[in-house]
Amino acid sequence: MAKQYYSCIWISDVHLGYKDCKAEFLLDFLTNTECDVLYLVGDIIDLWSMKRQFYWQPSHYQVLECIRNKANSGTRVIYIPGNHDETFRAYVGEAFMNVEVHRSFIHTAKTGKRFLLVHGDDFDSATRYSKLISIIGDSAYDFLLFLNRWHNRVRRLFGSHYWSLASWIKNRIHKARQAIAAFEKAAVHEAKKQGVDGIICGHIHQPDIKKIDGILYCNDGDWIENCTVLVEDESGRIELLHWSDIQTSLKVVDLSQKHSEQAA
Repeated sequence: MAKQYYSCIWISDVHLGYKDCKAEFLLDFLTNTECDVLYLVGDIIDLWSMKRQFYWQPSHYQVLECIRNKANSGTRVIYIPGNHDETFRAYVGEAFMNVEVHRSFIHTAKTGKRFLLVHGDDFDSATRYSKLISIIGDSAYDFLLFLNRWHNRVRRLFGSHYWSLASWIKNRIHKARQAIAAFEKAAVHEAKKQGVDGIICGHIHQPDIKKIDGILYCNDGDWIENCTVLVEDESGRIELLHWSDIQTSLKVVDLSQKHSEQAA
């Protein structure tokens, strides 16, 4: 089967080394696609989790090997470390195994629109309410992922496709929605400050494409809950894809037009 070609691909929040990483789905995506530029927008390896408990499946290694093979075969790979793999920020400005390490990056789309690329943890101050709430939030998130894991095991037994219960619950919690909105506002503020047309980030595990105050906000999501990726095709369209045991187009924006298209 011919591989799907994209001009650019953005992935983040893979969290290799964490038990809820959906490495098999990501590996399937990477194996079946080609691109000129692959952006790794942080939290590719979860060093925080691995310090607490070492967990590494063959599929986790295979994802890294697939990325390395792409880099060695002519794909430009740009890595912007996040907070869970911030150790690699010590190598900003360098390259290893043909992978460039940057603190941030400006991507120019096919249409000439300029996008700021950052992981997003610099905006944490906009979403942190207090240390206590942060601790409760972390514990609650771990519990959501526990529910998500077992929910999908049951679904598989009945022949159903992957579906993120964690994301569904999170989007119905008022405090979580407030934190997401605050993060988006902070990201858009930074994009305006740097004089770009849009921003592409990850970090909050909330995939989306939307126009906010004249800035195109794009979040590529994660491979813990949502299994999502951003892609740009040869015409300059940016698309948000869900890729698990089924593949779905979630949102599309055509930068050459004034209005965006949203998949049904």
